[in-house]
Amino acid sequence: MNRAQKNSDNFSSLYHQLKEESASITEAGWPHKQLIACDQHGVYRWFLPPKWGGNNFPEAKITQGYIDLSSACLTTAFVLTQRQGAVKRILSSKNEYLKQKYLPKLASSEMFATVGISHLTTSRRHLKQQVLLAENTKGGYILNGMSPWVTGAVKADLIVMGAELNDGRQILFTLKPSTPGVHCNEPAKLVSLSESLTGAVELSDVFVPDTDILAGPVVDVLQQGAGGNTGGLQTSTLALGLSDAAISYLEDEAVIRTEISPPTQKLRQQWQSLHDQLLALTQAANSEKSSLLRSQVNSLTLRATHSAIAVAKGAGFIQGHPTGLWCQQALFFLVWSCPKNVLHTNICELAALPTDF
Repeated sequence: MNRAQKNSDNFSSLYHQLKEESASITEAGWPHKQLIACDQHGVYRWFLPPKWGGNNFPEAKITQGYIDLSSACLTTAFVLTQRQGAVKRILSSKNEYLKQKYLPKLASSEMFATVGISHLTTSRRHLKQQVLLAENTKGGYILNGMSPWVTGAVKADLIVMGAELNDGRQILFTLKPSTPGVHCNEPAKLVSLSESLTGAVELSDVFVPDTDILAGPVVDVLQQGAGGNTGGLQTSTLALGLSDAAISYLEDEAVIRTEISPPTQKLRQQWQSLHDQLLALTQAANSEKSSLLRSQVNSLTLRATHSAIAVAKGAGFIQGHPTGLWCQQALFFLVWSCPKNVLHTNICELAALPTDF
């Protein structure tokens, strides 16, 4: 029994179900069955206070839950983070009308929500022109442009999206995909996690009324309230979960292949150290330490997954084997909400250069 199973007795049946059915997601094309199972095991209630039908789990417990879920099935865990991103933005808003309208439904699988805000942080910020432009008009805003990375947009009942005005201020708003002028493009074919159905959403002269504004207009709207930034510790959390899956595989193999025991033990020691640091950071936010941790977790995830496929040998290189899938998924953490300092550190390590060259 591996670490995730031992530490997750309260939802061990969900862990086992997700782990056993992770391969079926590729055939299904979307983790519908897995998301329903998460609802049945109360996962959606982790994030909400009792007022809205939730259990209001502490952050450390949620973090541990995400680690275990992503160890079992990264696709499901990733989709959950995007759903929870929408929930958190609504919860931290001062718009009581939207809270009452959506939060009770988001305590269960009655509604699927997602986010389209990456263009306000790391995605396409190098472009001079706004990716998604908001123009103030009577009673609301007119939106034109696109949100390039929206997970599950074609399945969503609601999208929490961000846009920028010409003066640099930004807004967050809720948007139904059925709104006139909204078009959810065909999801991108990704190196991994294609089953998350992540793709662009285009907006053409879409009217968003003031009643649907969650925050803004202000500079750096994502810094407002308790919503926090995208990526960050959450990204490290899911990467640790993936690392755990790979290291657990190595630990199982080391029972009969004792020669791989020393490096496997070393990987687990590194994993445990980063795990403890992550839980500590959930209690005391520190952006510098969070970036350093993210770089270290990325490194471990690449090394652990590649070690797993090396041990699996040729079998791991056959499509459908979990070790090959883990290697593909590890690449995701090099691009998902990856700020420049983390990218710099990871590239330097790959080039065997010091980070301050």
